Amino acid sequence: MSDARLLKRLKRRLMLAPLGARLLLGALMLVIVLLPLAGAGLTWTFRQSATASFDSRLESQLNALLAGIQINNAAQKLKLNRSLGDARFERAYSGWYWQVTDGDDLTLTSRSLWDQRLPLVSSDDGINVYAVDGPRGQSLRMIERDVRLPNLTQVIRVSLAGSTRELDREVARFERLLTLSLASFAVLLLAGMALQMRWGLAPLRRMSANLQAVEEGDAERLETELPAELKELALAMNSVVERDRRLIERGRAAAGNLAHALKTPVSVLKTQAERFPPAQRDPINVELSRIDDAVRHHLARASAAGGVAFSGRVAIDQAVEPVIQGLTRLAERRGIRFTAEIDPRATARVDPQDLQELTGNLLENALRWADGRVTLVVRRVEAGVRLRVEDDGPGMTPTQSEAALARGVRLDAAGAGSGLGLAIVEDLMALYGGRLSLETAAIGGLAADVWLPASPVSPYTPA
Repeated sequence: MSDARLLKRLKRRLMLAPLGARLLLGALMLVIVLLPLAGAGLTWTFRQSATASFDSRLESQLNALLAGIQINNAAQKLKLNRSLGDARFERAYSGWYWQVTDGDDLTLTSRSLWDQRLPLVSSDDGINVYAVDGPRGQSLRMIERDVRLPNLTQVIRVSLAGSTRELDREVARFERLLTLSLASFAVLLLAGMALQMRWGLAPLRRMSANLQAVEEGDAERLETELPAELKELALAMNSVVERDRRLIERGRAAAGNLAHALKTPVSVLKTQAERFPPAQRDPINVELSRIDDAVRHHLARASAAGGVAFSGRVAIDQAVEPVIQGLTRLAERRGIRFTAEIDPRATARVDPQDLQELTGNLLENALRWADGRVTLVVRRVEAGVRLRVEDDGPGMTPTQSEAALARGVRLDAAGAGSGLGLAIVEDLMALYGGRLSLETAAIGGLAADVWLPASPVSPYTPA
């Protein structure tokens, strides 16, 4: 995968990330950028301060050295008439040195220099400080000054140097403490910001949960006890939900009224058609049947569309109990053994009438084709419920199963019914986000397997 595509995918993921995660990621990026910069700035400031303090110590010792330098007029030699009070100047290669020289043979050094010499750096008048390399590669900070002694014509240069190891160790210790402090501060800062974000986004989470409850049918309206920025949004959404509910109810009522209004004219036309000769009557009855089928089909779709919008969760055993009782009596009259096994804990978010329509169509189809046995099993599965109707009839081939789901297609033209049963079930599955499949039953005939999701908005799909 190219870098451009990888960056594009990463950008897309960031755009779709949850709001809290995006805010926390932004805070983390700020912490990662700003705290190291702050740490670097504090470390530089501390080093400058520690270096200035070190230079001040060097200058104090340089002044003490200058005060003790004398010249032996007879021998024309330099000597130090007092001790500097620091044993490091007496220990060889200790890292602390002083040197007085005129640049030629007139030189006086500390015992710590042993047979080495401090470098001579050309300098301007006054006190000058340098970083130099000393004996054995030691890193030194050297201060020097040119002075003129009485009875001595040459200008002598007085140098005093100290090892920066102590200074570096002190700065390194400060860096460790600072890093630990900034890391602790970053953790506390991120934790505080996470708590702040959680508290600040709590109304959004509450609103999201409330909206899901409305979608699930467990609530009719969104709560409006929210911050001012979200209260107006909740009120607007409530208005939309209420308006949609009224429109859906009005549409379902209109569809029902239309269906009932068409039933009487269709019945009258069928009665009138009986007066015609068979050659004229049969085509008229075919067209009237098509009208009746279309009315039933679209009425079922309108009813289901309303149910999926605002249906609450229902217990399946209670919802289909009237259908089970009616079809049990029908099965007894036909000599068919009908058994129903329904998990009392199985629930689904579906309109009870749609559930009865679904179950009734599947069972009526099974009873029509069964030889002697029909079973109904309803059980809970992952993210939903599964409803399975089996019979011991002739069953279907894969091609017949596919054709049976087409609206109005009948596999037995001599049989009773309109051919809409399985097609209406398939329409209900599409509206509720479920799935209908026709398989071979364990008892030899056809098995109609229906999966209904726990929620029509659930992204889960059964295997």
